[in-house]
Amino acid sequence: MNGFQKKGFALEWGNHSLDLSTRTHIMGVINVTPDSFSDGGLYLQEDKAIEQGIAMARAGADLIDIGGESTRPYSEAVPCDKEMDRVIPVIEALSRAIKIPISIDTCKAEVAAEALKAGASMINDISALRFDPEMAKVAAGARVPVILMHMKGTPRDMQINPTYNDLIGEILAFLKGAIKRAAKAGIRKDLIIIDPGIGFGKDFHHNLEIIRELRRFSSLGMPILLGPSRKAFIGHILQNQPHERDTGTMAAISAGILNGAHIVRVHNVQMAVETVKIIDEIKNKVYGVRYKV
Repeated sequence: MNGFQKKGFALEWGNHSLDLSTRTHIMGVINVTPDSFSDGGLYLQEDKAIEQGIAMARAGADLIDIGGESTRPYSEAVPCDKEMDRVIPVIEALSRAIKIPISIDTCKAEVAAEALKAGASMINDISALRFDPEMAKVAAGARVPVILMHMKGTPRDMQINPTYNDLIGEILAFLKGAIKRAAKAGIRKDLIIIDPGIGFGKDFHHNLEIIRELRRFSSLGMPILLGPSRKAFIGHILQNQPHERDTGTMAAISAGILNGAHIVRVHNVQMAVETVKIIDEIKNKVYGVRYKV
């Protein structure tokens, strides 16, 4: 029973705070890209992306994650200026329209720095500060939360026969090293969030094992983010397309929450809000975890 309980975390920075001990938090995803696997092209136009961000906030999102470069399997990198052209206007407009924190999903320090100036207040780096040596400096200087994700390889090659001798042990070791690297660079430990990287250098069975064994990542002493939304492993089970995977996504995040996830990253915020309320209440009643629902 104790393995299911969440450790209380409270992130406080700037004008924002997230009390992750009260309930599971929801991060809404907006890809300002033409080629993301799930919603590529839907929000490439600035007005559509802004409209979606406002709708997510109204639906109950606690955070909005905005990215301008697809990280789907086999994707190519996008030039820094193009990535900024996509995300900066959206962030500027959304930061004026909504009060919840906006996260910039990027591996590039220059993009992150400009996004923070535009109104973002978090950094979601799928490379865990590895791809750009300046990223840690930007995050530390801004004193904002940073999401450190495990990925084997790069988006271009991560799904080419990913293999592990000890899946959970190797991801734990990677994330432990990423946390040390971040702390050494001056990033506050109380502003670090970890993500085991569902779908990033993982095969079908790896993804299922991560969700099943998610409680093991609590040993790192950091809040856990889980991002299974509309991923290929769900399609493999249900035999459907990305836009048809919201029900499967809710099942996956439910299992993740029961196993210790503090934040879930989703495309369908409205459905996730309802799912999370039910699962949080079940945890509260069954496992004695106190939530202010």
